[in-house]
Amino acid sequence: MSRIGKAPIEIPAGVTVQVKDNIVTVKGPKGELSQEINPVITIEQDGNHIIMKRPDDERQNRAMHGLYRALVHNMVVGVSEGYKKEMELVGVGYRAAANNNVLELSLGFSHAIYIKLPKEIKVEAKTERNKNPLIILESADKQLLGQVCAKIRSLRKPEPYKGKGIKFVGEIIRRKSGKSANAK
Repeated sequence: MSRIGKAPIEIPAGVTVQVKDNIVTVKGPKGELSQEINPVITIEQDGNHIIMKRPDDERQNRAMHGLYRALVHNMVVGVSEGYKKEMELVGVGYRAAANNNVLELSLGFSHAIYIKLPKEIKVEAKTERNKNPLIILESADKQLLGQVCAKIRSLRKPEPYKGKGIKFVGEIIRRKSGKSANAK
């Protein structure tokens, strides 16, 4: 049994959920998101709760039950509270600057990298003295935010010897000792 799929989704105040032709649309103070749901999964709205149901315990239906419940829950949280990711640039001379929705990164290459972000994502770059530069990304769409963060991180992944690269705030990088530490 899918425990995630069984859990009801609570709709906070100020958020409206509309289901029409297997498309769930969620509107809230942070924006509007919609997701197509497989017709096998039925959605019932009971007051300020949404309940997902599946026809049987077939493996595929159990998987979709939990998946669509999680996607709709992420949409409800996104339009009410929003999602925020912080990334830090570790390395000498690494810099980040944001103007409008264009992120400019200097990551030790011979040229600066410009990334045009989707309009749904708000970006902010902070640089404080004696601290690593920070990139703060905010959005109502959790999937899009994660995808953009993964793309930014892929430009210069943290390496295990010095720890230089782009990492999430709070992420722990497993470090390796260099070749001099192994010599006798």
